[in-house]
Amino acid sequence: MVTHTFSRWILRLATLALWAMAGAGAVYWGLQLSSDQAGLAPAAAAPEALQPDMQALARLLGVGPVAAVAAPSAASRFALVGVLAGTASGGGAALIAVDGKPAKPYRVGAVVDSGLVLQSLGRTEARLGGAVDGAAALVLRIPRKEQASSN
Repeated sequence: MVTHTFSRWILRLATLALWAMAGAGAVYWGLQLSSDQAGLAPAAAAPEALQPDMQALARLLGVGPVAAVAAPSAASRFALVGVLAGTASGGGAALIAVDGKPAKPYRVGAVVDSGLVLQSLGRTEARLGGAVDGAAALVLRIPRKEQASSN
């Protein structure tokens, strides 16, 4: 009878060990499958932005050929707001607004924009060019104030 009880306990312990290993395996694989690394697919790249065909759209809407918009000329990009001229010394500074931004002071010889240097100043004008001693490529003048005529 002792062997019968002993074999019954061995059978129970073996069954318990098998169920414990099965439970541990289930927990392990459950954690592996629920982790973020295995469950997520790689992020898809955003599609390239579509560029509309303006000529085709104009024809569709019944408009004639569409002309390309020209870049603004250099003269329209700059506005001379004021001059602080040392006309006798050749120095001084000019208040120049570039591309509609607030005006900034530029000394004679300073780079105003890519390739343009403030060459010299007059009472109401500033000359811009490629180099300080070179020919003026652009002459900016202070706009005259129009006097209101009262009748």
